[in-house]
Amino acid sequence: MFYRPEDGHGLPHNPFNAIVTPRPIGWIATRGTDGQDNLAPYSFFNAVAYVPPQVMFSSTSAKPDREGTKDSVANIRETGVFCVNIVEYAMRDAMNRTSGPWERDVDEFDLAGIEKAECRTIPCSRVAGAPANLECRLTRIVELPGAANFAVFGEVTGVHMRDDCLKDGIFDVLSYQPLTRLGYRDYSRITELFSLNRPAE
Repeated sequence: MFYRPEDGHGLPHNPFNAIVTPRPIGWIATRGTDGQDNLAPYSFFNAVAYVPPQVMFSSTSAKPDREGTKDSVANIRETGVFCVNIVEYAMRDAMNRTSGPWERDVDEFDLAGIEKAECRTIPCSRVAGAPANLECRLTRIVELPGAANFAVFGEVTGVHMRDDCLKDGIFDVLSYQPLTRLGYRDYSRITELFSLNRPAE
């Protein structure tokens, strides 16, 4: 099968999300200038550079009360900071609860019963029990083609790692089983690893 996206695919559901998988989930915490905390998951998320460490996430929809975007991007525009919380399998239901189209005055930490802690390098909350948190300062927001498509880039200014995830000096992903996004309504978790050595240069 071949299709051009502009012509449509003729399938019951869009296959694009199922093709580009698995994707890590960035659980983005922000705080508005009014002090209101927000927490929402984004599966268009990844690390993009080592030195300095940088990450990005994309927001692809809008809310009527946020001028063409969602709470996360609107808050980041105002404050210039955000925190990426890494999602473990054990927190899948709480993460899913925060994905709803809640009003801007709803604190998703409270809504989903998630303990929050204050970040150390930026004025923002973080998920206290997450395997890791990446405190970030905005470097740029890129408007992408299409309605309400924004890519947000940030430099990591602080890193939290949960003590039980560190084993023999390595951040051990199997200790918490990262949750990953697949297509449609599907998710997966990482339960096994293997290693490959790069070819010698």
